[in-house]
Amino acid sequence: MNFASDNTGPVHPAIMAAVVAANDGAAMPYGNDDITAMARDAVRAAFEAPEAAVEFVATGSVANALALACLVKPWDGIFCHRVAHVEEDECGAPEFYSNAKLILVDGADARMTPEALDAAILQAADRGVHGVQPGAVTITNITERGTVYTLAEIRALVDVAKAHGLPVHLDGARFANACAALECTPAEMTWKAGVDAVSFGGTKNGCLGVEAVVLFDPARRRELELRRKRGGHLLSKHRYLSAQMGAYCAEGLWLDMARAANARMAQLVQGLARVPGARMAHPVAGNLGFFELPRASHDRAFAAGARYYTFPGDAIEHAAPEDAVRCRIVCDWSKPAEEVEALLTAWAG
Repeated sequence: MNFASDNTGPVHPAIMAAVVAANDGAAMPYGNDDITAMARDAVRAAFEAPEAAVEFVATGSVANALALACLVKPWDGIFCHRVAHVEEDECGAPEFYSNAKLILVDGADARMTPEALDAAILQAADRGVHGVQPGAVTITNITERGTVYTLAEIRALVDVAKAHGLPVHLDGARFANACAALECTPAEMTWKAGVDAVSFGGTKNGCLGVEAVVLFDPARRRELELRRKRGGHLLSKHRYLSAQMGAYCAEGLWLDMARAANARMAQLVQGLARVPGARMAHPVAGNLGFFELPRASHDRAFAAGARYYTFPGDAIEHAAPEDAVRCRIVCDWSKPAEEVEALLTAWAG
């Protein structure tokens, strides 16, 4: 019963098989192989963007950092929500790779509002040569609190950014789960809404370890190639990254896995009514949810073998049995319905 992260889930057999198949014989290094070429085309087809620059890296942190570095200058600011993935989980990588500064914007349930974004951009622009300049906007979808920006909300933020002449990046560590939740296409959530770059996540959704950096302006391709190499993230045996992404995109596997993970979270949310004192801390859209439950419920779950995080980390140690303790629950693509039911049963007592 491991609900700590979708990173704890296994690799999908089709993706593992593709890596094994890529191990047959020799192939040109550094992405100059046929497997990489086909995987790039598969990503372009998924996004309906045949001219897009597409490159593969091994981690989501570097995917976000490289994408943003291609959009800004060293004296720029990158606007994001206060609990955006690039702020909370990248250890300063976007600033390190771009030399730009993250500028934090508030908003309920980890979502920026157009009004708050506009005010933040205007405030930065008002400082003249003495402050960092407005450079780009980045949106996390699904957010770090499990909520989702709708297509209309994305377009509204993009409209604000474009009014100020700023490019927009979409951080899609759980991009597939957002698409599944919104029942939209990758194109609708990105370039058709005015997004300039996206980090198309695979690792959290059944891959061994691969992320795609997609820049919809092909003129940025060369800069992305050079930044990736200079940053130490051009793998020599690149075909093993590409093989994963090729299988991920084949026949909509990426979306099937996301739908499966989302369905398990929906099952948990539906069953929450059985748990006395339980409530959602934020609206739940995809496969990630935050909940508050009495400490006694957590104690029963942990005794039954459940694994997940409580927040803050030491709250449960000092809480009374009836005190509410917040937790984070994540379902991966392989999670069986029986495990969700077992967690609910343990919580309910």
